[in-house]
Amino acid sequence: MAAASSSRILPDSSTADRENDIVKEIRVHEVAIAELGNISSSRAVYHQNGNLFFRTTTRNATATEQRKLDAAKAKLQKLNST
Repeated sequence: MAAASSSRILPDSSTADRENDIVKEIRVHEVAIAELGNISSSRAVYHQNGNLFFRTTTRNATATEQRKLDAAKAKLQKLNST
């Protein structure tokens, strides 16, 4: 039991690196949502899809970023639960 808890406290470096990458990804999406929230809803924005940029509304771009944020949070939660 003690060995299991000590390994939980000190994760291996690859797990810690993966967790840090996901946390950075979450922060990027949170900043993008905040920036999109400061733009007038009547303005058009460009949203990247792969290597291409498409013109869209702030509402659609915010919804897409929110979905990406939710997916990243789910990944982090799954990583922490294992």
